[in-house]
Amino acid sequence: MTAEPTQALEPYVAGMTWGWTGVRGTWATAEASESLREMADHGVNWTAIAYSALQETAQSTEVRFREEPTVTDDEIVWAIREARALGLKVCLKPVVNVADGTWRAHIGFFDRDVPGEPTWGEWFASYREFILHAAGIAEAEGCEMLCIGCEMVRADAREAEWRELVAAVRTVYSGVVTYNCDKYQEDRLGWWDAVDVVTSSGYYPIDRWDAELDRIERAVAATGKPFFFMEAGCPSREGSPDRPNDWSLPGAPSGDEQLRYYEAMFAACDGRPWVRGFMLWDWPPRLYAAETAAGNDDYCPYGKPAGEFLREAYRRRAGQARMPQLP
Repeated sequence: MTAEPTQALEPYVAGMTWGWTGVRGTWATAEASESLREMADHGVNWTAIAYSALQETAQSTEVRFREEPTVTDDEIVWAIREARALGLKVCLKPVVNVADGTWRAHIGFFDRDVPGEPTWGEWFASYREFILHAAGIAEAEGCEMLCIGCEMVRADAREAEWRELVAAVRTVYSGVVTYNCDKYQEDRLGWWDAVDVVTSSGYYPIDRWDAELDRIERAVAATGKPFFFMEAGCPSREGSPDRPNDWSLPGAPSGDEQLRYYEAMFAACDGRPWVRGFMLWDWPPRLYAAETAAGNDDYCPYGKPAGEFLREAYRRRAGQARMPQLP
């Protein structure tokens, strides 16, 4: 269905994550359609269509992906088709979240099964059903890429289960398969060879980009796989460039701070040709009014200085910039 992984990422992943958290009723609307159009106008050539399914606690073993608030299959198909109609390549990104607010990185169980206690096997059986369901949609709709997990730090060590999951996905889905590891985990995964593309969440402090890229480069080179940042970005908020992963960090809205981070991040990665681009975080299905952007302190760059920077940066890097006419 798709090109080889390296070819699929050419010439550059000028991407944005859309739709998070995938709340039922917020997709497949005129408002959501306009949000996608505005996103595409920022030089974007890829989008990660991201949605979540909930489990009750970090030790629950049922991923309830057919229930509210998760978007319906019809809404997912709608979003894929809308994005493709805008000329975008699509990575479908189903993600598990914990209903009590615990970060998914802490989902975990005993290393060895104990009678009467929840187990990794029980959890992976439910998670596998969730991911294979998404894989079927991705195949039917021709999505270029499928992301099978996001920032599952405690689960990352369960190599056998992940390998079994990837093998099962490949019986359903014929496109490019990736996994989105968390920041600082690129050199810790032992099963990168099972997927086609290495991706991670690049929420690194503004003064740490070069050092972290040195570390990531060694890890990526060892895999022999292509790489891009499946997530990266910074809230438009004072203090956020130093802690871009902290979406709750107190601070006044600041478009200039977000722009400063974008400029530093792009400059650092421009010197690393093995970084094939970004799927920036993030663009909501319900977009705030442009005239209120200065007061918005979230990750979305719409209507902010970083948005104008991004439009030109992406078009230039992806070869979409308008070329001067020859005399």
